[in-house]
Amino acid sequence: MIWWGGKHPDLAAMTRGGEGSMNSWLGIEFVECGDNWIKARMPVNERTQQPFKRLHGGASVALAETVGSVAAGWCVDPARFVGVGMEINANHIRPAYAGWVYATARPEALGRTTQVWTIRIEDEAGKLVCISRFTVAVIPVERK
Repeated sequence: MIWWGGKHPDLAAMTRGGEGSMNSWLGIEFVECGDNWIKARMPVNERTQQPFKRLHGGASVALAETVGSVAAGWCVDPARFVGVGMEINANHIRPAYAGWVYATARPEALGRTTQVWTIRIEDEAGKLVCISRFTVAVIPVERK
């Protein structure tokens, strides 16, 4: 298991952690986790669509970075460290027009000072909408 303390994260606490930030504005909610993955969802609506009513690519990237960052933070001692984004890329595969998209983050590497995550964003039918690779810096909490 990758989670700090050997317990699955508190999904409600993960969602609450985004209150008052972009996470809550976009409607991101953490919904499931396993021993080495975490899943969140985001609505496809007027807050996350571009003018042609497709899911905005920037919203997909914000979802990917949110899920990766939150996951990274739950893999380290939160009294000592925090994870912050260093680099993200995204390939937008197909559009989503309505409903929810689901982002599942899985670690590729969990190092002492950096982590690398892959985040797959799928629509409600399980079709790939976006795939992202995200690199996180693990820094001392006093530097956040």
